[in-house]
Amino acid sequence: MEYLLPLLSVLLGFGITLFFQPKNKTNLKLLLAFSGSFLLALTVMHLLPEIYTAYDISQSESHFHNSIGIFIMVGILFQIILEFFSKGAEHGHVHGHDKLTQMPWTLFISLCLHALLEGFPVGHHHDLAIGIAIHHFPIAIILTTFFLGAQLNKTTLFLFMITFAIMTPLGTLVSESLPILNEYYTQITAVVIGILFHISSTIIFESSEGHKFNIAKISMIILGIGLAYFV
Repeated sequence: MEYLLPLLSVLLGFGITLFFQPKNKTNLKLLLAFSGSFLLALTVMHLLPEIYTAYDISQSESHFHNSIGIFIMVGILFQIILEFFSKGAEHGHVHGHDKLTQMPWTLFISLCLHALLEGFPVGHHHDLAIGIAIHHFPIAIILTTFFLGAQLNKTTLFLFMITFAIMTPLGTLVSESLPILNEYYTQITAVVIGILFHISSTIIFESSEGHKFNIAKISMIILGIGLAYFV
């Protein structure tokens, strides 16, 4: 299931947009707010406590805590660098009306790298697959809408989206198949936590016009946090 959910969410978002081309931006922003809060809550309630308790008693506790904090900050910085090339597509921040005649390679590589890293902790935290799936669903809709508006070749669009869909399950497969990665699981997860912190918090704020919150948006955020608590 941890392989299928992130894959199917992208394909479902792609298919819905391709055939129905939804126009209601308000509902999409509410879905983004829900996905951002759900992902952030999963990270804070599940991933973060786990890595801060997974240390050897013989190690210096303060040294471990400091090093984990550094890796989390590395993840945040790495995501900021990725967004320089992706223009914020990871949290639905794509715009522009210029016609695309070929694959947008910088967007493609940075987005796929982001999705690949997101899959690394899923093998140890199966519930994270739900959060990533909910996160990727509206992103797939936004990306497909953007590419259709930019008149990207349908074959190129399909290859882009299918590759994006595969990357998170591939990240999970790689993490489970290479024993050497298990030796650095805590550090890798800390980097991913930094990535998820930045992505989810940005989604919550950017899903609001002018960074203003209304009752519907706050309700979706509370719902996302509440569901994450019971996962």
